[in-house]
Amino acid sequence: MTSMKTGLTIAGSDCSGGAGIQADIKTMTTNGVYAMSAITALTAQNTTGVRDILEVSPQFLKEQLDCIFTPDAVKIGMVSSTELIEVIAGSLRQYEAAHIVVDPVMVATSGARLIREDAICAMQEKLFKIAEVITPNIPEAELLSGIEIQTQKDMERVAEMIGRQFGCSVLLKGGHQRQDANDLLWKEDGAMRWFYGTRIENPNTHGTGCTLSSAIAANLAKEFELEESVKRAKQYLSDALEFKLDLGAGSGPMNHAFAWNRNE
Repeated sequence: MTSMKTGLTIAGSDCSGGAGIQADIKTMTTNGVYAMSAITALTAQNTTGVRDILEVSPQFLKEQLDCIFTPDAVKIGMVSSTELIEVIAGSLRQYEAAHIVVDPVMVATSGARLIREDAICAMQEKLFKIAEVITPNIPEAELLSGIEIQTQKDMERVAEMIGRQFGCSVLLKGGHQRQDANDLLWKEDGAMRWFYGTRIENPNTHGTGCTLSSAIAANLAKEFELEESVKRAKQYLSDALEFKLDLGAGSGPMNHAFAWNRNE
């Protein structure tokens, strides 16, 4: 008999398969972790945009979590309402969850708003404060801090501000608005580390945020330290982008199983 570490993704479903729950499960699986999921919403979307969102009820989300809560790490993605956030926070505390990674999904790559205004405050107060690390991109960090980010110094200032405010580590992703792929990790002990990367010329970036945060959670589940987990996750994302899968229109998906395909 063989045992595996387990990861839980709490997020919305993406019927096109490139982001959300589907991307998370693919990522955790290809990173050697058994993936479980609790779905917060169904979305009707593809690589050109989000057409509709159907939230699950708070009670149904709680039932999902009660059925499967034995993970070694947890990734939280799209949660659009205060009520669902309160259920998640309550369950994480109830089951004394470890290695919580929060990807503060607020706006889809297509530009669609994915969270209500009141839920942003609930996410900050109830999820950030129990997270091991949060993974905002530059627009999300600007929204959380109220500060415009133009330089690496701005990134350092904002990451520290957010981390100290909520008592968690912060991985501020620099690729969204900058012409590089450099991310900054600010840790709870005040240490900072830059993860430098080469920007890959690939317009198909649907689900990159989901993928990175899930890969971090998978590596934390396998008992790697936070810095090593981020390093491994960043390399995985870069390799997936480098495969340059071309499907659909708009911002297409990545091939999460790139390593398998290359070995064919």
